[in-house]
Amino acid sequence: MISAAPRIEQLQPHGKVVGGDRTIIAKVGVGAFVRKGTAKPDISSADAFKRSMLAARSIAYPDPAGGGASGIYVASLLERLGIAGEMKPKTRLLPPTEALYGSVARGDVEIGFNQISEILAQPTVDLAGPLPSAIQNYTQFAPGIVTGSNQAHAAKALVDFLSSPAAQAVLKAKGFE
Repeated sequence: MISAAPRIEQLQPHGKVVGGDRTIIAKVGVGAFVRKGTAKPDISSADAFKRSMLAARSIAYPDPAGGGASGIYVASLLERLGIAGEMKPKTRLLPPTEALYGSVARGDVEIGFNQISEILAQPTVDLAGPLPSAIQNYTQFAPGIVTGSNQAHAAKALVDFLSSPAAQAVLKAKGFE
């Protein structure tokens, strides 16, 4: 299995996955997206991000109650930047599905947020860019070989392949680092 690294680490003490080296296969950051063909907000620095959020007509991100990493992070970031109160009336919390991307694609919401790999898979929106490094948050993905698997060698071969330069190039093209 491949999952967020903390989830794999939680499964190990319960004997669900084999212990050992935890290779990080890829990581993905949070990005902003806009309606296809529209102007992109300046999110080049933490200060520029804050100004762009305050100037935005509306924003949307995955509802933190759903447990998604990007929604939880964006909510905490707005708090940390001291603008959560000002942003609340113009924020929509949506499932990370067509509801989120469609709201931006239709122009109902000006700026959306999610993991970059998810944004790049959506043909109706444009990636405005990753969050600036000073405020970026990454989800790291790691493999876990299921305890008792009769395909442990195949799982190891898959991990080796996913760590190869060829596979890493494909992952990068899909928004992973």
